[in-house]
Amino acid sequence: MSASGPPSAPPIGFVLSQVSKAVARAFDDAMTEAGGSLSTWLVLRSLMPGGRQPQSELAQAVGVQGPTLTHHLNGLEREGLITRIRDAADRRAHQVALTSEGRARFLKLRQTAERFDARLRGDLSDQEVDLLRDLLQRLRAHVTEEPPRP
Repeated sequence: MSASGPPSAPPIGFVLSQVSKAVARAFDDAMTEAGGSLSTWLVLRSLMPGGRQPQSELAQAVGVQGPTLTHHLNGLEREGLITRIRDAADRRAHQVALTSEGRARFLKLRQTAERFDARLRGDLSDQEVDLLRDLLQRLRAHVTEEPPRP
């Protein structure tokens, strides 16, 4: 990048940001069409392994703050996809679990996610996808304190 004129190519961070927004919008549109949303997918996916999960741990797994998660969980509970039970040891805390309807919705959304992933990969080879994943993890490591994953 020269100080006398515009860069010859857009900065990689800008390109990555624009691609990320476009992919996120397209993924959310696909999820919405299938009866969910990105946030629904993230919550159901985190709960799918089974059992109950403390709401605080779920917020961390989904990557949102407590109040934002509460808003999402209220909607999912209204739809009958999750249940929340007060923790007997701490009456202020809740345990969250999937209902049978929640499991069914997850399976439907997982199919949508798999179709979207195939569309996103397009004509990329498995080796190119692996390289892209590695490069993205390295870029994240450059701006966070997380080490790159092997």
